[in-house]
This record gives sequence, structure tokens and C-alpha cells, in this order.
Amino acid sequence: MRHQLTQRDIEKMKEEIEYRKVVVRKELLEHVKEARAHGDLSENFEYHAAKKEKNRNESRIRYLERMIRTSEVVTDHADSDQVGLNKTVTLYFEEEEEEEVFSFVTTVLVDSMKNRVSIESPLGKALMGHRIGERVFVNVNPQYGYYVEIKNIEPFDDDMPINEF
Repeated sequence: MRHQLTQRDIEKMKEEIEYRKVVVRKELLEHVKEARAHGDLSENFEYHAAKKEKNRNESRIRYLERMIRTSEVVTDHADSDQVGLNKTVTLYFEEEEEEEVFSFVTTVLVDSMKNRVSIESPLGKALMGHRIGERVFVNVNPQYGYYVEIKNIEPFDDDMPINEF
């Protein structure tokens, strides 16, 4: 599956890669050298921990590079009064008779604890292009769906770090 990313997502990933290669890699190599100097490597916890952290950093660099290489760049063509990418939307859920606020983002910015939902999710797919006041059916699976009403749409602050996987 190709991840859908915005150009801003890709720029943030490139910045993180550069930082990890220039700053973090250098620091972690120094930690490995220091720990190695403490003696017997077979029982040196500091050495093993430093190596593990160095490997974690290298894995993160490879992951980000692969994400950039295999991604599909998307842009939002929605008007300011339409649900679209990088929009924060207030929804009224009819079944629960409650309002909730969601931000619609690319897959790398998804965070369910902060109500950041993918544009590729059932909710995202159902709402894209709809306007304030519209009632939309969200089809979760063949046996279940629900209705929401769009109450408000605002721009989303996308100046957030890319999630680590």
C-alpha cells in the first residue's frame, strides 16, 4: 500500500532524516565509543544499550527514507467550507447525541488520542468534500454504519512531528 503524504509531510521527514544523520548519529556513535571503553563487552550493559539506541536511529532513518520513496503525494482541493485534508471538523453523532472534533490528516500524522483521523479511514472517506450542515452516512462495514452532521470546519495546524512507528 502506498501511503498518501502531503509535500509538507515529506519535507518534515527529510528534516528529521537530516537531523538524525548529522546530529543524533554522531551523538550515539560517541556513546557507543564511551561505553566500549568501560571494559568487558559481554557484561557491559551501557554498551549494549548504546548499540541498541544507535540501531534504532538507523532503523528510523531507513523507515523515513522508504516512506518518502514509496509515497503518493496528495494535495487538498477542498474549499475552506468543505471537509478536506488538514481540516479540523466538528461532528454531531446522531446515535450518541454528542459532538466531537476530529482533524483529517495523512496516515503519518494519525493519532487517535488527539482525534487525528486518516483521510483514508471510513470516516475520512465518507466526509471528504462535504460542507457544514450536511448529514453524511459513514459506512464502517456491510453490517454497520452511522450518521453524522457536519457542524464546523476549520484549518488544521499541521506543524506536528511525524509519528514514529
